[in-house]
Amino acid sequence: MQPVNVKRILRYSLFLVFYSLSLLPSYAQTPSFLSDSLDSYIERGMKQWQIPGLAIAIVKDGKVILSKGYGVRELGKEDKVDENTLFIIASNSKLFTGTSIAKLDYEKKLSLNDKIIKYIPWFRLYDSNTTRMATVKDMLCHRLGTKTFQGDFTFWDSNLAKDSIIWKMRYLKPSGEFRQDYGYCNAAFMVAGQVLEKVTGQSWENYVQENILTPLGMNNTYMNTAGLAGRTNVASPYNNLYSSITKIPFDNVDNLGPATSMVSNVKDLSRWLLLQLDSGRYESKRILPWEVLQKTRDINILTGSRKSSVYPTHFRGYGLGVYATDYNGKQVYWHTGGAFGQVTNVCFVPEENLGITILTNNDNQNFFEALRYQILDAYLGVPYTDRSKFQWGFFVQGKKETDEQVASLKTRADKKNIPEINLEDFTGDYFNTVYGRITISKSGNLLICRFQHHPDLIGYMDYMDHNEFRMTYSNIGYGIYPAKFSLQNGKPVAVEVQANDFVENDAYLFVKDPSGIIIR
Repeated sequence: MQPVNVKRILRYSLFLVFYSLSLLPSYAQTPSFLSDSLDSYIERGMKQWQIPGLAIAIVKDGKVILSKGYGVRELGKEDKVDENTLFIIASNSKLFTGTSIAKLDYEKKLSLNDKIIKYIPWFRLYDSNTTRMATVKDMLCHRLGTKTFQGDFTFWDSNLAKDSIIWKMRYLKPSGEFRQDYGYCNAAFMVAGQVLEKVTGQSWENYVQENILTPLGMNNTYMNTAGLAGRTNVASPYNNLYSSITKIPFDNVDNLGPATSMVSNVKDLSRWLLLQLDSGRYESKRILPWEVLQKTRDINILTGSRKSSVYPTHFRGYGLGVYATDYNGKQVYWHTGGAFGQVTNVCFVPEENLGITILTNNDNQNFFEALRYQILDAYLGVPYTDRSKFQWGFFVQGKKETDEQVASLKTRADKKNIPEINLEDFTGDYFNTVYGRITISKSGNLLICRFQHHPDLIGYMDYMDHNEFRMTYSNIGYGIYPAKFSLQNGKPVAVEVQANDFVENDAYLFVKDPSGIIIR
């Protein structure tokens, strides 16, 4: 019999203790920022950035460790934001669409490499070769070569039917190369949703409800924005870019549904995060095959491959409705969502079993993203930097430039100059191939611009100088911009109209003579 080696037993016992401790779930070691500073950080940030209400949820190691609201749903009222408060999650809808299509691909009901014209034979893009090659996958990863948001002034909040939007995509002249250049395209996701409907015989809304929301128990999540204002416990939308903080209308973007129409709350989105972090399972029940989630996370186009000077990242790319990046050595997946008056994010880090979602009701702020980075920093061991303070510097500069531009337009309008031709001469119908028609009429000393596909939107135009008017939109979220007329032989022949680049970056040229202009 060998003698007992007490020291060896002691060392082995200590090893087992430390090894067991190392296996304890990391939620037992909550970062000090969350336990000591999170509430004050959020409350301070909301005040500085003028955010009426914010909801946040954090999941870690299979548990919801935070799910709560801050502030109010509507200014001037006492109703508080809580974990059930509804927000438009906008482009966070895209991963639900990408996941649904990936599931159909997994089940061999379609292929991500199927051509769109297989399902929508009349589908056309600006270039005929691109039309023939464009696949379901291309629709889900922003690689058509168009500019970011191109066409959205026409499509967003419009009365256009889905098929009409698809038809108009043929008029979007790309500035980049197909499958080479990234350009964020909401309409393309809607096309993918239409393909889903052709394949399944179900609406996009019903398919996502049946295959994702209901199995997850996301019972307070809605597929469309229609009727949102009439629901209970809803955050009202606000903007303060062009004026003091102002309540603005809810978006109605159901015609772009698969890209942007879902409405949810942090309690329900916690379940979505838990599924993402447990390989497609929720509460030990298989909801989606792991291979489906993997397919959504495979990068299909790079959006950046240079080291950031601000964040510990090197590459960024897009999968099927979700962005991917490295962050201090960990793989991070995320998306943001922007609706008028509400901006949101959803983020998960599988290697850390960490998920975050933040919903807010002021669209003119980047605190919702600064807060996400602050939480990532805390969990991923990044030395503390006040992300809100850093972002605030950029915001102040941008707001100063906007204020100066708006003030300049006001100064010019306040001079009450007299146009070189009669106001009546500016009136009439003007046409743009992508958009369609606008109608300009006279009302007192103003021109009134009405939009064919936005019946609730009005542009109030007061004269400044040099055939240029200040356009103030009835929905202030669209902004205050110059509208410049071009004259030939003393008669207006065209007008250039612009809106907030939150909708679309480029101005639209509307011409008075529609010959050669295709209107649908």
